[in-house]
Amino acid sequence: MSSRALRRLKGKQRGQEALDLGDLVPGEEPGPEEQAADVEEEELAEAVLQPAKSSIRKAKKNKKNLSNIYELICDAEKATTDEDTVKPEEQNGDESKEKSDSRETEKRDAQPETGAAKSGDKASKKKKKKKKKKNTTGDKQEVAGDDIDALLETIEQSNGLTLQSEGCGGSDNRPVLYVEHRNLNPETELKRYFGARAVLGDQRPRQRQRQFHRSTWMTIPKDTWPRFSRPGISMTLRESRDGLQYFTFEHSRDYQQIQFKFLDSVESMDPNNIVALLQMNPYHIDSLLQLSDVCRIQEDQEMARDLIERALYSFECAFHPVCSLTSGTSRLDYLRPENRAFYLAVYKHMMFLERRGCPRTALEYCRLILSLDPDSDPLCMLLLIDFLSLRSREYNFLLRLYQDWEVHRNLSQLPNFAFSVALSHFHLSQEDQTESEERERLKHKADLLLQNALIMFPGVLMPLLDLCTVQPDAAVSSHDFFGPRSQLGQSPALAELVSLYVGRTHTLWREGGVLLWLEECVREVLRRVDTKDPLVEDCQNKRKQRYQSAPLNIHRHVILSEIKEATSTLPLEVTTQSVMGFDPLPPLDSVASYTRPERQSVGASNESTLSLFFRSLLPNFNLQGEPMPQDDQEVAQAGRELNQEVNRLMVAMRDMLANIQFQEPPRDNNPDRDEGEWD
Repeated sequence: MSSRALRRLKGKQRGQEALDLGDLVPGEEPGPEEQAADVEEEELAEAVLQPAKSSIRKAKKNKKNLSNIYELICDAEKATTDEDTVKPEEQNGDESKEKSDSRETEKRDAQPETGAAKSGDKASKKKKKKKKKKNTTGDKQEVAGDDIDALLETIEQSNGLTLQSEGCGGSDNRPVLYVEHRNLNPETELKRYFGARAVLGDQRPRQRQRQFHRSTWMTIPKDTWPRFSRPGISMTLRESRDGLQYFTFEHSRDYQQIQFKFLDSVESMDPNNIVALLQMNPYHIDSLLQLSDVCRIQEDQEMARDLIERALYSFECAFHPVCSLTSGTSRLDYLRPENRAFYLAVYKHMMFLERRGCPRTALEYCRLILSLDPDSDPLCMLLLIDFLSLRSREYNFLLRLYQDWEVHRNLSQLPNFAFSVALSHFHLSQEDQTESEERERLKHKADLLLQNALIMFPGVLMPLLDLCTVQPDAAVSSHDFFGPRSQLGQSPALAELVSLYVGRTHTLWREGGVLLWLEECVREVLRRVDTKDPLVEDCQNKRKQRYQSAPLNIHRHVILSEIKEATSTLPLEVTTQSVMGFDPLPPLDSVASYTRPERQSVGASNESTLSLFFRSLLPNFNLQGEPMPQDDQEVAQAGRELNQEVNRLMVAMRDMLANIQFQEPPRDNNPDRDEGEWD
């Protein structure tokens, strides 16, 4: 490769390279053969540099499309680690390149020289120096060729990092609950299914931009919404430790007064009061959540979803600048009432997306909720994330979550994970791109996992077949292991988990191939039970020792899921208490930053109906004439005089009521009328 081509590759200009004085011979000019060789080398360098330049442009473009700095850091780290490993096909390609380069140099040497031959020692010296120069340029060409190959390999691997990995562990170092901004937009998933033209229609991206200036990720503001103004919600950073940031929402004093009015409206049991409150405060969070439930009950799904999106937009406008939805390091304490509304708004938005047919987007929001508090999991998203993963066909993500969390969370002891992980292995074994050996391995593992799940949770089979409208075989229904005794022997907590899983995921088991696979595993389980497999007795002892009582977050999840098979299994201590849609089953150790002022208690146990009537007209009315707590003596004196006047009025009304006589209506003595007939 010529020096000019090397300068282009390195990005240097003329005069920046180091001069080699040994190659300079006074009084000599490059001959025609050297000029021809330089021209050929420049053409070769240009051909090599052209794909490298285009690849660099693509790499820069892809880096601009990254959603945040965290992705860029992950991609850069992965690119540097991938540079050290060279695939055998690429090594063979490098060897073939070197062979072709050597053949081209041999052909050049074999061609006859066109310049005038010089005699004597000058010609011999020139040939020696020319050979040295060719050797040095050949070494430089090999080094430059290796650099270009390594550069192209790095660019290709960095481009491939944006795609989903094939293995269940993932090829990158992202956390398992990593959230991508583009997957929070349902239009991304709908475009993948139906195309951009079908989703956006004739709207251009510039024309569909809203009049709001705030850019948000979770929702897109609509022109039909009221004009946004700060509702009085803000987010503060409480503390940062161990690489995690703990945030909390706060309410201003004006917002607290609106919250008190909202609680009064809820106690009135009249939705019109909430509507009136929203007209004055269109971005009050709890009012939006409560009215959304009312609209959903009245089957106005569009309005219900719109109210939830408006609440999410209000929350996102109040985010702290450091708060990141994608990094997985932001935490929100569910014990604070101000934070619970955000959990519920995201959860309800996620359920609307799932019903809308966007399971991949719903899975991303499920990751977001779980990342806000993965230790306590207040909404128990682990009971839902497997269903969304199966619906969106993210089998590798589900297996990775199971492998990473099984050690410290015992996910195999939950019925939903025990069956869903087996179902994920089965679906992976049925994919066309899976090799035959890998397919057999996955199928064998899926069989073993499903058999163990049926042995651990035998009460799942019969309700599952019932909802799938499948008549079980007589050998299965009459067997004691899967018979009615298996369901009656379950603890209430386990029955709640089983009913929740069956009611939610029974549609995933209706496929023909899945039912045949389930039938094969059920027959194998019966054979293992009849042969006294020790695992059967071990699982039976585990069921007796565990699942004594379900925690509060599971009951909260069942209430929010609204699955009738699961809500019927809730215990009495949950069903007998009032459940508010804006805060279902609040934690017992809730941390309140402000309290609602207590209303003046009115003791009406020993008062008559007439006294209660006057009390409703005059809140300061006191039948016994006791002095009311007043600061001003004149006001107290006026109150005592008013009580005296009212007492006189009550005495007169008692006399009037005592003198009232009611006359019975005359009876018609008709002997033909039936005694049991109504008048």
